[in-house]
Amino acid sequence: MALATPVVWTDRHRLHEPGGEIWVGVRTPAVEVPARAERIRDELTAAGARVVEARSQPDDAVLEVHDARLVAYLAEAWDGWEAAGLTMDPGQDRVVPYVFPHPGLLSHRAPAVPAAPSARAGAFAYDTMSLIGAGTWEAARAAVDTALTAADLVVAGERIAYACCRPPGHHAARACFGGSCYLNNSAAVAARLRASLDGRVAVIDIDAHHGNGTQAIFYDDPDVLVGSVHVDPGAGWFPHFMGFDDETGSGANRNVPLAPGSSDDVWLEAVSGLTSWALDLGASALVVPLGVDAASGDPESPLNVTPDGFREAGRILGSLGLPTVVVQEGGYDLASIGALVHETLLGFEEA
Repeated sequence: MALATPVVWTDRHRLHEPGGEIWVGVRTPAVEVPARAERIRDELTAAGARVVEARSQPDDAVLEVHDARLVAYLAEAWDGWEAAGLTMDPGQDRVVPYVFPHPGLLSHRAPAVPAAPSARAGAFAYDTMSLIGAGTWEAARAAVDTALTAADLVVAGERIAYACCRPPGHHAARACFGGSCYLNNSAAVAARLRASLDGRVAVIDIDAHHGNGTQAIFYDDPDVLVGSVHVDPGAGWFPHFMGFDDETGSGANRNVPLAPGSSDDVWLEAVSGLTSWALDLGASALVVPLGVDAASGDPESPLNVTPDGFREAGRILGSLGLPTVVVQEGGYDLASIGALVHETLLGFEEA
């Protein structure tokens, strides 16, 4: 049976080639690579899925969830880096931050945006892993287009639509970026659904890592429910500084951190609990930031969810019966990423 869920796609994701990550000062191979999206598309098209080309979306949709200064910086970051000669001296072929405006440095003053392109990235990036190259802005902007095209399909009557987004987005906050994320695709979808449909929107993030950017954007907004199940940052996992269960915002935020090694039973109990929580609080539409890095064997996570677990998670979330947009986030095992996304979408269709 062919997969019925429409898959929204753009080739422009290929413009973002991160060229590695700077982790503890060492340049290591990138894991958020173009092949991730290609493997997912190959799997879903082989299953008969209908592919929908992403449509351009207005800039206002980005500014709905991001500060204009961040958007302006991302749009010009590479050109400024290149114009400053930093690709030649010291020979850095990606934008890499090196100094950050820590609150303890500022004496309660708002930080200035540095004049030097070499320092400017530190005003907006919160890690050294999320490098910017020649096509990063175009790809990140196209990822938002992809996500919002899926949202438009749901607003027009599709029960479920899947956005094959890359780069991912759930670690990008209103005024800063990091975690291999530049613009928050899932947050843009939540804002679109809130503006287009009646009632509260629920975001239930099942990526292995806490959706800290989405939490930050909607933390004081009672109309967007944000729930996340993820590996416990207190056990030493990204994003380290947030994702704990006492972060409740206006009462519309809920985190379920799991111990490393957690498998299907514990993970699915958390997914089910978040689903019931969203229903109890009156959700009328659903956004699912889908990371499949909770899978056993994924190199970026210590969780042990099986393919059957992902399929059951799709059934649980799909049982809400709400208009739903599934937005691709993490998942870094190229051998399994496509099949795991496929299993999850099949679960939604079976619900």
